[in-house]
Amino acid sequence: MSNELVFSAIALIAIAIVVPLLMVVTGVLGPRVGGTAKNEAYESGIKNIIGAADQKFSVKFYLVAILFLIFDIEAVFMYPWAVGVRELGWFGFYEMVVFMLLLLTGLIYILKKGVLNWR
Repeated sequence: MSNELVFSAIALIAIAIVVPLLMVVTGVLGPRVGGTAKNEAYESGIKNIIGAADQKFSVKFYLVAILFLIFDIEAVFMYPWAVGVRELGWFGFYEMVVFMLLLLTGLIYILKKGVLNWR
């Protein structure tokens, strides 16, 4: 048996012992403060009201989140591309053009939905 398998087996055994042990210790020693305020659901600053599931939210909130993700992912993928652009050659250039066209399509969609109009 190789050293890597031995170390992997030791790590798995340690995980199998430590995780349940920590769960039990937390359950025994952890705080037990309860109450209605502690047990109440809280999401996005909206209190839990009966019938709140029927409440309508503007789609602009979700589209702004999509906009953020699109440009965040763009930056994450463009930085390594810019670092290795010489090694990638023309194939890497064409791949980035396709990626940018996909991002442009998402931006056009968001602009058509009027997400950036804050009225």
